[in-house]
This record gives sequence, C-alpha cells and structure tokens, in this order.
Amino acid sequence: MFDTIIHGGEIIDGTGAPRIRGDVGLLDGRIAAVGELSSVAAAARIDATGRIVAPGFVDVHNHSDGWLLSQTNFWPKTSQGFTTEVLMADGISYAPVDRHTWRQWIFYLRALNGLRLQEYRDWESIGEYCALLDGHTAQNVATHVPYANCRTLHAGFGHRPLDDYQRRNIRREIEMGMEQGGVGLSTGLDYLTQCAATTDELVDACRAIARFDGLYVTHIRYKAGLFVALDEAVEIGKRAGVKVHISHLKGTTPQEVDQVLEFLERARREVDLSFDVYPYQRSSTMLNYLLPYEAWREGPLQVVANMGRDELLARFRVGLANLGVSLDKFHIAWTSSGNNSIHHGKLLSDYIAEMNRPAEEALYHLLIEENLAMLLVINAGDDSLVQPLLAHDLYMMGSDGIWFPDSSSVHAVKNSVVHPRVYGSTGRLLGSCVREQRLFSLESAVQKLSGVPAARFGLRDRGVIREGAWADLVVFDAVTVADHATYEQPQQICAGIEHVLVNGQVIVKNAAPIEFNGSAPGKFLRYQP
Repeated sequence: MFDTIIHGGEIIDGTGAPRIRGDVGLLDGRIAAVGELSSVAAAARIDATGRIVAPGFVDVHNHSDGWLLSQTNFWPKTSQGFTTEVLMADGISYAPVDRHTWRQWIFYLRALNGLRLQEYRDWESIGEYCALLDGHTAQNVATHVPYANCRTLHAGFGHRPLDDYQRRNIRREIEMGMEQGGVGLSTGLDYLTQCAATTDELVDACRAIARFDGLYVTHIRYKAGLFVALDEAVEIGKRAGVKVHISHLKGTTPQEVDQVLEFLERARREVDLSFDVYPYQRSSTMLNYLLPYEAWREGPLQVVANMGRDELLARFRVGLANLGVSLDKFHIAWTSSGNNSIHHGKLLSDYIAEMNRPAEEALYHLLIEENLAMLLVINAGDDSLVQPLLAHDLYMMGSDGIWFPDSSSVHAVKNSVVHPRVYGSTGRLLGSCVREQRLFSLESAVQKLSGVPAARFGLRDRGVIREGAWADLVVFDAVTVADHATYEQPQQICAGIEHVLVNGQVIVKNAAPIEFNGSAPGKFLRYQP
C-alpha cells in the first residue's frame, strides 16, 4: 500500500540514462518502488500518461531568501518545478547577523529580496534562519555560508585589511555555518565589504571549509576583468584545497565565450570545477551596484547620508563615464516606492533625458529617493551567446531569479518588469533549448536541473528517481513545456509543468499551487557530500 503512485509516465531518472516507461510508488516521503505497479494499492494516484516524470529541480543560485519567509508556496519557482533552493548566494544574505548588523543587511538587500525590517524574527545564526523555513515552506532549502555577513560581524563594513585576530574569528564563523549545514562559502567580490578582500584573505577563509569538503561558490571579481577574476578563483581553490563553483558565468562576445570555454578546459585540470548560469544573456542587478565602493564603508544605513558629499557624486560621475556599457542598455525593472514606478520598463537613458539633468545627477537623486532600492535589467547581447555554456558538462542551473510581486491591484503603482529568468528558466531549458536549439537531449536537460546540482551541492538522496531517494518529483509535458515570460511581461509561468511533489507531498497540482497553512513539506537540507 503506497501513499501515492504516479503511473503511466516516461521516467527520466536524473542520471542521464535513457527514459523508461513505468510507475513510481511513494511511501513516507520517499520513492519506494519504480516499475510496473498497476496492481498495487495506493491512497492516491497521479496519471502521468504521455508525460515525463523527473526528479525535482534544484536552483543553486537564487535570491529567494526573504520571500520564502513570507510565501509558503513561492509560485514563481514552484511553477517551474524547483523543489530545492540553495540560498545565501553572492556572499550576502540575512544570516549570520547580530544586533548591530541585522538592520544593515535587511536594508541593503531590499532590491534583491522582499524582506522588510518589521519581518525580522530575532534570528542570528544560519541554523536559526533555516529553522524558520524548515517545515514552513513548500520547497526544500539548502544554504551557503555568505562571506560578507561573516566578515562584517568581525571587521565591520570598512575596507581595512584584516588582522590575524579578525581572520581567526571569521574562520570560526564560517566553520559554525558549515557545522549548521552550509554547503560551502559564497562570495560576491563586486559587492560591499567583499570588494576589499584580498586573494590571501579569501584563501584563508576557504581553508575553513576544506575539512568539510565544502564548495567555494563565487560571484568572481567581474569589475576587475573576466579572466583576471576567473584566474583568481582557480588560485583560491588550489591554494585552499577546495572545490570551486563559478556563479552566473557568461561571455559578452562570441570570442569571449570561446575564451571562457578554453578556460574551463584548462582550469578543470587544476581544480574540481563547476559553474551555473541562467538560460538568458541579459542580466540583472541593483542600481546601487554602480556606486563607488567608499559609499559603503560605514554600512548600508549610512550610504544615503554619505551621498550628500560632493566628492562622492564626483566619483559616481567618473564611474559612469568609465562604465564601458551604454546607459541605453539598462532598463528600470523595479523601484521600492510607488512614486517612481511610472518609470518601470524605461531605459536609464530615456529616464535621464526626461529629467533633463546630467546622468550622474539624475541617477544619484533617484537612488536617494528610493533609499538605494532599485533593480535593473541589462541588455548584454543575444541569447545565443549563453548556449555553448548551457551545453557544457560542468554546467548546472542557477536562475539568479529576483522577484517582486505584480502590483496590478494597486492602481497608483506600475507593475515591476523583473528579469523573466525568475519565471521561465526551466521552461526554456527543457523547451526551446531541447526542441528548437537542440543543444542537448531532454535526458541531459533534466540531469542538469536535478542529478548534477544535487550531487555537487551535497543533497543526498535527491535529484534522482530510484528506490530510497526522497520523493521530490516533477511531472511535465515534453511537447508543450516552454517559457512564456518575456522582458515586457515577465510574470508569466511556464507551460507544460503539471504536477510537483516535495518529500512525497503535492505542492503543484494541475499547474496550480497548493496552499499551505502552518506546516508545509519543505525541509532544511544539511550538506552531505
């Protein structure tokens, strides 16, 4: 007697093996049998005739940290079949914190995540934060240990070199994060406080994860130049003796993509290497990313006050002039206030023209008005540029999804126009990348979404369909699965994804979310390499 039998489907098991026709029997949250189960009793049955049955998808790079506290079934992600979110990417998140830093982080992350100050629940450690999600969200969660959070606890937000005392305390902070279940250390070397970290400092920090066999997961120092930054990541991995994972790796020209592919072949011989990227060439980040680093030295809460200094505006002017990307490539995706929502979807260049002020003044004042919380989408070229990386054997999915809700019910506020990757990443990989672009087989696409990331990020008994594995599953139509989200209308779910289960419990049924009140099936998954 099974709890549930998914019958009649074609099983793609997440290992890259060819699909087979069969049934999947679930009991007590796990897969109890795979085969012909038509004569076996079950409390519930899901008809998968003409459909694919696959392991649940794993998103190894996202910005879901805050939303999962408030959205019990986070529909932009569960509608895509994501059953596990690996949180705390880019070295920045909501834990670890203390009574001096928690407000700083919630304020800073407003344009990446949905958490508000009034939603803080007195957590400090990573373990305490993840305990709030365990059993209270539809999806499973795993977590990195974010370096900037650890660094600011023991060295503040300044840019001074670390002394031995601070390094020792930061190493211990990272070790505690690993002991609490972290998959490894994440960094975002273009973001506040981490930008001041030297290579030696990062090697020292990574030695704290070596004994746990943890991953060094890095948004590399892109502002220093792509290949300089990639070489630094490899050096850190080699010297610290740790595995390296590159976040959202892309090239900006066909020639640069070829160089990236050459780098991957060279670097994989030196370190245990992997990378993620979303299946779009355009990118997205905060407008405050363009501010000079010195603006952040006293912490995010002091930045707006610092922006009253003429010398900071002058530095911002020089930074924009040397940006290397035209402002007509940047779209305004989201602003924190209703007042400026009328500009959602506009190019920065058009906004500046409307303001009839110099670019640095128009954008500087906009940041002040929005308390730094603004999101951009950047046109970085044609999607064909990312396709060779999607096909690479070291690739796995990281949606990098940044979400803000549709505000259509609030007449004074125009909807956000976030990057469509937050709604469409899996539909695009399973749909057009397989059917039209023919970059890889459907079996390979499923493996990139499930078995590969689950193994790499230490999610034991996840990402595969076999007896004894946890029953995280997706049922989808291989013919119709597709992304419908666009840059103009991003808040549209994928087609063809019909049922999603987490730990044996249905969280999406007939392409609609199941609502949970109180408890939910998602678990906090500790790293088990």
